[in-house]
Order: sequence, then structure tokens, then C-alpha cells
Amino acid sequence: MRVWALRNLRSQNLGGLLAMVYMACFMTALQSRGAPIARLCLAIGLVVGVVAWAAALRRARAVANLATSRIGSAAQGYVEVMGRASVNPENLIFSPMSGVQCIWYRYRLFTKDNSKEEWRQTDSGVSSATFEIRDETGACRVDPDHAEVVAPEVRTSYPDSETKLVEELLFGGRDIYVLGEFSTQGGAHSELSARDDVSSLLADWKADKASLMRRFDLDGNGELDMREWELARRLASKTVEQQHQAILAQPGEHQLRAPRDGRLFLISALSPQKMRQRFVLWSVLHLGVALGATIALVRLY
Repeated sequence: MRVWALRNLRSQNLGGLLAMVYMACFMTALQSRGAPIARLCLAIGLVVGVVAWAAALRRARAVANLATSRIGSAAQGYVEVMGRASVNPENLIFSPMSGVQCIWYRYRLFTKDNSKEEWRQTDSGVSSATFEIRDETGACRVDPDHAEVVAPEVRTSYPDSETKLVEELLFGGRDIYVLGEFSTQGGAHSELSARDDVSSLLADWKADKASLMRRFDLDGNGELDMREWELARRLASKTVEQQHQAILAQPGEHQLRAPRDGRLFLISALSPQKMRQRFVLWSVLHLGVALGATIALVRLY
């Protein structure tokens, strides 16, 4: 439950949410006529600022502490990779509101409330389709569900005088950074059981008794003795071994998704270096908010 809650929180527009919390706290504190309410609002701003500062530092360290892996040789588990997003039409989707072709979108639709002269959010949505990134060593499919998408391209439009559309987009043909859980399905990473597959193959042969007898009833007495059955078992083992070798020789499909243990899952069009700089800057801003709330609280006492 805790991992699910963290994933859903991170997949939201955290910057916008924090800005709204800060504004609400400080505006209420400024407009409040009573010191207790002002102190409560400032205390909330202080706590949120400290938590956000720690979270931004954690993200900066997570990006800095992992070396960027090549897709073709990345270890199974928690890694960061960077690759060019595919422009193949099969890997592209369309934003449902504007029809823009992209690999990922998130939109918010606002309607103007004329009575209060403000915009109210009436609809929102985010894509869940997988997309492909590729480097010089291989390709990888990215499942963006529960990802924290950092620095997408933001487009604001006004379909009419009463409606505002805000879209966040990632595009094909751009370099995309992903920090998440890397796994490979199939190929050398296939989970195979020789014992189970041999038993299954022998059961199939037994189901066609006429064919089984033609192949292994060497003395023609209509029954398989121990020696003849051992020949059948050895051939089944050899057949399964060859099948397994062919499966293992095939290239596997690499995938990146949200870590099952709740660790950060980041997607961005920024490089790792710019990602780290961005998170460090955020941490400084959040710390500044926390310090400002602390100073204001001290003055109220």
C-alpha cells in the first residue's frame, strides 16, 4: 500500500502541487487576522519545505550515484540508461486533446469560472503506452506507468475563451533518460526447466502410441521394454536440450519499469548532469522556503 501511494504521488505534477501548497500557506498566513492561524500555515509551509528539500536532495544523489549503463549490457535491476526515443509510427501515440504526435503525454483541461475570474480544472489524463529507446548497443521498451517525468515540454493553448489546455509532452527522436528497474525477458534470461520439458515431450509422444511404437519398438513385440524406453527418454532429453539452446541464443527483450520496491522511477529529456543540477536547484529553493517560514514563525512569537 505504501509503495502504491508513493508511485501515484510521484507520477503527479509535483512542482505544481508544491507551488500551490506554498502559495496557499503563505497567502493564508498573510491574510489571517489571527496569530494562531498564521502560525499553523507557516508551520505547514516549514514542514513541506523541509520534506521537499530532502526529497530533491535524494533525487540528486540517486542520479549522481549511478553510472549510465548501455542498454545491451545493463545489469538486471536498478539502473539508469539514456537512449534515443524511436520515431517509428508503431511506437508513437497522439495526445487526445491536441492530436500532437509524441511518446508520452499528460494534460490538464481548465474551464473559466466567470463568477470568480479563475480557472478550474475539469479534466486530466496521462498516457500509459510503452515506448522504445535505443542506443548503439540495443533497444529497450519503457513502461511509463507511475514514472516521475521531469522537464517535459509544456504547451499551453486556449481552444476557446472559456477553456485552457496545458499539455506536457515527450517526443520521439529525442534523447530520453530513464532511471528504473531493468529486466530482460526471453533469450539468455529465459527461465527453462529441462526436467519439466522432457516430461511434457514424453507425455506428448505417449499420446500418439502408434507413432511411439514405430519409433522405439525395436523388437516389434508391441510393447516398450526398459531398454527401448531409455532410448526414447534420451532422445527426448537431447531434443529439449537443442530447443533450449535455440531459445537462449535468441536476443531477449529489454524492459524498464517502476521498481517494485518503491525506489525512484524517473523519465526525462534532460541529461543526467542537467537532471542533477535541476534537483540541486530545487533543493536550494525548498530550503529557502523552509528558512523563510522559520523566520516568519520566530517573528510571530
